[in-house]
Amino acid sequence: MHAELKCGGLEFRSERRARAHSVEQRNMACVKSQQCSVWVGAETGILKGVCVSRKQVYNFCEMSSLSRDEEICTITWGDEHETEVLMGSVNGRVKTFSTEKGIFTESRECADLSHGRFTGLAVTDRSLITCVESGLLKVWPEAGSETVEINVGSGVCRMRQNPSERHRVATGGKENPLKVWDLQRPDTPVFTAKNVANDWLDLRVPVWVRDMAFLTNSNKIVTCTGHHQVCLVRGCMKGVAGSVRGLQCHPSLPLVASCGLDRFLRIHNLQDRTLMHKVYLKSRLNCVLLSSRDLQHCVSNEDEQLEEVKAEEDEVWDTMETVTEKGGKRAAQDEDEVRDATERDKKKKKRTKK
Repeated sequence: MHAELKCGGLEFRSERRARAHSVEQRNMACVKSQQCSVWVGAETGILKGVCVSRKQVYNFCEMSSLSRDEEICTITWGDEHETEVLMGSVNGRVKTFSTEKGIFTESRECADLSHGRFTGLAVTDRSLITCVESGLLKVWPEAGSETVEINVGSGVCRMRQNPSERHRVATGGKENPLKVWDLQRPDTPVFTAKNVANDWLDLRVPVWVRDMAFLTNSNKIVTCTGHHQVCLVRGCMKGVAGSVRGLQCHPSLPLVASCGLDRFLRIHNLQDRTLMHKVYLKSRLNCVLLSSRDLQHCVSNEDEQLEEVKAEEDEVWDTMETVTEKGGKRAAQDEDEVRDATERDKKKKKRTKK
């Protein structure tokens, strides 16, 4: 009986510690994710949040399922308030990460592996938009509605959404010219770009659209090619050592973020081209996502949040019953009773011998 009480007390105490540790981890993940102003997807499948002002990097991932199949191909915001981050993985799944809670909240199958990797993600009117290398663009509405499929041509390298007209997207790839699609009328593209003029030998220039961007408050689109060409050159940003995989401009500030195979996140100033921030992230990087807020802004009430976390932990401990203490007293009483019983048995044996 004493052994059973002792074992039960240990199990309850370990369960209580595990529950308190889990609460503490969730609270700390929440605080860390709210500090991050830059999000980067890595080849290892890890979502990396960067607090630029403190040069701190936090890894967010599900360690139980972490593998090369979880490699993050593309990344985008899940809502206009930037409370969710959407990630497209090599295995065809789209994951949702909450920047407020610091946890992954949803995962859904959105692509067949035979169609290639994700080349773009977007959200409009509560619908998810996906595009893969084979050229299959899908609009995934809410549950109960049928998906809309558009064939945008094979060899797609990138799909981008127009931030001012969210029902329009641009696509392009290898021997697949720039096209603009209206998702409300998806039968034919509303615009198809012409190829540049022949070269000095009068030979056709191969089409290879690697990425594109919609200019703010303008109908113009800037594209870059796999032949090291860009339509509008304003200068170069120095300091990059390896191939650049991800590039994004800040929505309101003159800043551009880049990442790639050299494992560094770099943020340059577009006005004087100086390197503002450089953070080593350990893994080879594929994509980058900037928050619309000031990158130097950290959580102002971080100390208050940490105090709230500690207060919540104290509440968890206070609300739990102190069963182990009672069990300890009961166990001590049982030990005394057993000891007295053994002493009485010894005395009886001595009397019988006499």
